[in-house]
Amino acid sequence: MESHVRERFWKAFAASPFIMMRLESAHGHAEPMTALLDKEAHHAVWFVCKRDNRIGAGGRAMGQVMTKGHDVFACIAGTLVEETDPAVRDRHWTNHVEAWFPNGKHDPSIVMLRFEIDDAEVWTSDVGITGLFKLATGGTIDPSRTGEHEVGAV
Repeated sequence: MESHVRERFWKAFAASPFIMMRLESAHGHAEPMTALLDKEAHHAVWFVCKRDNRIGAGGRAMGQVMTKGHDVFACIAGTLVEETDPAVRDRHWTNHVEAWFPNGKHDPSIVMLRFEIDDAEVWTSDVGITGLFKLATGGTIDPSRTGEHEVGAV
């Protein structure tokens, strides 16, 4: 994946760290999760959830990202594994996480999962001012001028 697309993805994802996650073996729908990002780890993101959550068991999973400005879209595949490093849990345990899990980080009913990303498909969009005008007035937009599409590791 081109480095500028990768950088744009991570910057947009950090600004709007929400992702629809689903285990590949599940029969239900994906659910929204808040990703915990680490600037030093562009191969993984973390989640905290109840053990009985749809993704709580871990395994092969896929997530879909649509950033706040609708300028980056991604489909990310990988494996959810339980994070057992207490230093990682401590680093990601914030007031925001605590608000969802008031019994604290040692509550046995919660699990921290690391999503080890092994594949991604990223789309960036940038229609520009001319494109926005065409969208507003019903004009035709040239798809080759709307952004980029990359497949590979993020």
